[in-house]
Amino acid sequence: MTEAAELPPAPEEAREVFGDRFDDAVRYAELLAEAGVQRGLIGPREVPRLWERHLLNCAVLSEAVPEGVTVCDVGSGAGLPGIPLALVRDDLNITLLEPLLRRTTFLTEVVELLGLDHVTVVRGRAEEMLGKVPPVHVVTARAVAPLDRLATWGIPLLRPYGEMLALKGDTAEEELKAASTALSKLGAVSTSVLQVGEGVVDPLSTVVRVEVGESPGGVRFAAKRAKAARTSRTRRRR
Repeated sequence: MTEAAELPPAPEEAREVFGDRFDDAVRYAELLAEAGVQRGLIGPREVPRLWERHLLNCAVLSEAVPEGVTVCDVGSGAGLPGIPLALVRDDLNITLLEPLLRRTTFLTEVVELLGLDHVTVVRGRAEEMLGKVPPVHVVTARAVAPLDRLATWGIPLLRPYGEMLALKGDTAEEELKAASTALSKLGAVSTSVLQVGEGVVDPLSTVVRVEVGESPGGVRFAAKRAKAARTSRTRRRR
């Protein structure tokens, strides 16, 4: 049996990024390295680079998120980027959306252990959540799916004039170009590629930003959205 990799000490940058929540960030890293590996949420080879490649890489996404907004982390998995984002931004109201039970169980344990009162864990597929979760200002995602497919799941969950922030790698520009037609049909009005994490991570974290207009999801989701709104009003009257 291969010996488990050891979690390295937190880098100095982590103290600066997580501030008062540094101890909670360390505990989260330990949980990922232990229970996360044991439950198959994180590969054992990722443990030596948990801080740089995962926690800090995700925490710096906060640079692109406006103040005081609602966020839905689609396909949250082991909580990346949602939990690092929650640790650095207690002004956000964050939903961790994940379809697999073993992952939502882990997420719920982490949220309770770290006292993340501004975080809610929801089990479900993003494409089935329209009308079941309130529309949000920002959708986040990391390593979930190619951009065109991710947009189909995430954009309909947005409020009008909201935005999707997807952490991507070196192929961000190519993915954005390939998804341009699909994004237009989904109501996107502006797209861009951002680099965040200057002085914290190297290489910088790459973020694809997709901003939508007054109809997130475009024409194809307009009927579904109207139906969901009617159903919600009916439930409130009862």
